[in-house]
Amino acid sequence: MQNVRSICVFCGSRAGTDPAFSDAAARLGDLLVERGIRLIYGGGGIGLMGIVAKRVIERGGEVIGIIPDFLIKMEVGSLPVTEQVVVGSMHERKAEMFARADAFVVLPGGFGTLDECMEITTWKQLRQHDKPIVLLDVNGYWAPLADLMNQIVRGGFAHHKVADLWVRVDAPEQVFDAIATAPQSDDEILTSHLERI
Repeated sequence: MQNVRSICVFCGSRAGTDPAFSDAAARLGDLLVERGIRLIYGGGGIGLMGIVAKRVIERGGEVIGIIPDFLIKMEVGSLPVTEQVVVGSMHERKAEMFARADAFVVLPGGFGTLDECMEITTWKQLRQHDKPIVLLDVNGYWAPLADLMNQIVRGGFAHHKVADLWVRVDAPEQVFDAIATAPQSDDEILTSHLERI
C-alpha cells in the first residue's frame, strides 16, 4: 500500500435500489480519508459517485473529479472537489483517470461503470498496466460478471488466469488488503493462444 496514493473509484451515477450500495460507497470514502489516499472519480455529484466523493470531501480528503464537458450540465450537483478536470470525451475521461490512479475499485453501477471496468481490465490483459483492480461486490452485485468471465474461459476465448486480473471482495474494509496482495498478471493470459514462430 505504500505506493498507492490515488485510487480511482468507478461507480454508478445512480444510487441503485439496495441501500447497502450507498453504505458501501460512504464507508469506502471514510477509509480512503483514514489512509490518506486521494480519490479519483468521474466528477459527478449524484448517485454512488456523489456519495463517495461527498464523504471524502466532508472528511477533509483530496478528490479529483474528471468529467467530459458535455456531462457537466447533465450530472447535477457539482461538488467542491480539490481539482476538477474537464475533458472532451468519455475516452479522454477514462485515459485521464487511468493516468492518475495507482489502483481501481469498482462499486455497483450501470453501463458506464461496466464499460470502465471492462476497459481497464482489458488494458491489464494486454499488459498495458499492472495496477490492482478490485470489484467491491456488495451483496453479490458483480457475481454475474464473474460468471460471464468463467463462461468466456469455458468457451475458449480467454486463458483461465484472467481470473487474476481483478479481485472480488464483499466489504469496503477488504479493499485495501486486496489491493496490497493483488497478483500480477501473467504473460500467459495474453500469449497462451498465439502461435510461436
